[in-house]
Amino acid sequence: MFQAKGGGQTKRPSDVPDRRAHALALLRAIDGIGDPAAQGRPGVYLEIEARPNEPFVTKSLDASGLHLLRVDSDAKNEAEPARATVFASQVGLANLRKKVEAFQDEDTQTGRPKNADLVQSIRAIVEAGLRALWRSPSAKFPEDDGATHPWEIWLDRSGTDHFIAQARGIGIRFEGGESQAEGGRLEFPEDIVVVGYGTHAQIAEAVRTFGTVKALAAPTVLSDYFEGLAPEEQAEWARAMEGLLQPPAAADPRYITLLDSGVGLNHPLIRPFLDPADRHAAQLGWGLDDSRGHGTQLAGISLYGDLLPVIQSNMPVQVQHRLESAKIIPDAGQNPHHLLGAVVLKAVNAVEANAARGRTFSMASTTDEDTPHDGAPTSWSSEIDQLTAGVSGNQKRQRLFVISAGNTDQNRFRGGDYLSICDDPDHEIESPAQAWNPICVGACTDKVRLPADLPGQPVAPIGDLSPSSRTASWWRHWPIKPDVVMEGGNWVQDRLPPRMKHPALSLLTTDHQYPMRSLTTTADTSAATALAAKAVTELWEDYPALWPETIRAIFVSSARWTQQMKTHLPANPSKGDFAKLFRRYGYGVPDQARARRSAANALSLIVQDTIIPYRPSDTAGADPVHNQMKFFELPWPRNALRALGTAEVTLRVTLSTFIEPNPSEAARGSKFRYASHNLRFKLNRANENQAQFKARINRLADDPEAEAVADNDGWVYGRNRRDVGSLHIDELRCAASDLARRNMLAVHPVAGWWKSKSTRNVSQKTARFALVVELDTGDVETDLYTEVEAAIAAMNAARVQMVV
Repeated sequence: MFQAKGGGQTKRPSDVPDRRAHALALLRAIDGIGDPAAQGRPGVYLEIEARPNEPFVTKSLDASGLHLLRVDSDAKNEAEPARATVFASQVGLANLRKKVEAFQDEDTQTGRPKNADLVQSIRAIVEAGLRALWRSPSAKFPEDDGATHPWEIWLDRSGTDHFIAQARGIGIRFEGGESQAEGGRLEFPEDIVVVGYGTHAQIAEAVRTFGTVKALAAPTVLSDYFEGLAPEEQAEWARAMEGLLQPPAAADPRYITLLDSGVGLNHPLIRPFLDPADRHAAQLGWGLDDSRGHGTQLAGISLYGDLLPVIQSNMPVQVQHRLESAKIIPDAGQNPHHLLGAVVLKAVNAVEANAARGRTFSMASTTDEDTPHDGAPTSWSSEIDQLTAGVSGNQKRQRLFVISAGNTDQNRFRGGDYLSICDDPDHEIESPAQAWNPICVGACTDKVRLPADLPGQPVAPIGDLSPSSRTASWWRHWPIKPDVVMEGGNWVQDRLPPRMKHPALSLLTTDHQYPMRSLTTTADTSAATALAAKAVTELWEDYPALWPETIRAIFVSSARWTQQMKTHLPANPSKGDFAKLFRRYGYGVPDQARARRSAANALSLIVQDTIIPYRPSDTAGADPVHNQMKFFELPWPRNALRALGTAEVTLRVTLSTFIEPNPSEAARGSKFRYASHNLRFKLNRANENQAQFKARINRLADDPEAEAVADNDGWVYGRNRRDVGSLHIDELRCAASDLARRNMLAVHPVAGWWKSKSTRNVSQKTARFALVVELDTGDVETDLYTEVEAAIAAMNAARVQMVV
């Protein structure tokens, strides 16, 4: 069944009662601001307030001399309306005035006032003050007491040097040296961040006069500050945050189940979310506490993410999920290698002896004793695939697993290109993270800020792979791993041999030694995995009815490569050039906002369905044959797409299923014999009707390699990257008018070990799958959602089953 994900409210504001009066009020407000050029200023900062309880249409506030800096849309009532902060040049201010005048006097061909969506969503326009640029919690805004305060200043890259030089002339001083290496600035793709010291009046004068500031924030201390505090000071911070905790309000919350070294129960930031009865161990006789510290560190990350910004905010902390602990690492020694899969199985069974719960299993324990495996299954990875598919364990149900990719050996780094070490086959992703069904998490980093008194520089540039993250040694045949990357900290190179890990470039979290130590730091792919478990669980809280296969699809499909990651591609990449990025970063960094939303010009359609892929052959003694194809007529916004004409749009399709593994030696080298079933998706071509589309799929059913050349009609990644593993993602970029005719999607089986004559009751073997279809028109403003919503209602869950 199709459903559209995310808010389905109308995206147009309602008509104002008096069109002319509304326009005149806004024109008076614009004229009252004055001419910035006459005042010797490059422009003016505007604070634009939305009409209460109406959609806030802001796209037109980022064009024609207008630069949209910030939208505060978290307002929950009329007393706190949504607001946008916009920098307007002289031309931009004049253009905004023209838009309002056109609304007042002119109509479109459909009879609506011109610029109606923009103008009718605005209640007021005023010149912005410093608070309109403030991106930190409002409680941290400095007092206007005449004293000098530190300010984190976000600047436009092109005007940074001019701003600093001029601001110094009015008494503002800046922290650190002149460059990023000297600790004086952080450089991002579009911004440069510096810390300036000045009074309210000085900062306001600099902002108003020089027009380069994009945002202001409270300078944050680094994680090493908290790790270096005395025990009593750490405990004071922890107790203060404890008073701000708001435990889950839901009667049946989701759980993150940590398969690790145990979790300490007495920490004040963990105790409210971990019941004593929810601590378990894989082996009888093991203690339930955490003597190693690793599990308690990941518990803090699983609850709060990086504690650094949270503990400083002094704001209420809402956590909707809870924790379970299933100890798989003994307090002393280690598990025998051949028992690793069995230990995890016992831990899962111990946890699931409790009442059925919605769980995300998070495991940051891997082994390098199976390397090199080159992506092929091992006993441990195969057991994880069985548990995930629901064919192992006392409870036979599908499970959502998140597993770390494993860490590199930092002792091998001696300067130079750290990525060459991460890419070395000796540092391939550790078992069991190559398993097909779990989400494998690698590490990236945005942490590049060092303490001012620390020499050296960060190893990884912002937005690239964390130096600790392992990568895939294979580039085809086996699944794309890691699936995603998340923050795992950075290393610092300050001498040779280098000192690597530093608390300032790590994530702040909870310490297992409470009350002796309350806070510590953690990093690497373990921290990244805990962050992913938190994000996945929060997503599942929003969509509790979705299957684990579907949550995996939505979460991984939301990931994108950063601009820094894409610098490793040539100017005009071919499909093969993406292999390097997939091996390092998977699909990139997940975007929780993208995973949750369905905006007017970027929407997602979700399908959850089942398929019986094979049936007995009509020929006695022959292998089973393909049975079903699932055929979906997409509820496309055809009118909106046709109206866009040749404008490029992006279609992203994700197909997710959990396979049952067959790791026998004969099957180990074949993706078609390891997986119980293999599914593929196909989209019809612009000139292909339903009958032609079905015939093409039928030809491919018995020969999945047959479309090596013919399936390259606009897909970005292509079949070599798409048709591996049990999670398939690809993007199609084409003209909107062409996509309007490409509205038929098929899911069909290819070979799997179920399709063998030794499989009993093959016609009763049912596979679940999830489809996520995302359509994005990019910067082109159009309303897709309304038409799709109407089409879904009219089609009544458009779904047609076809028998091959």
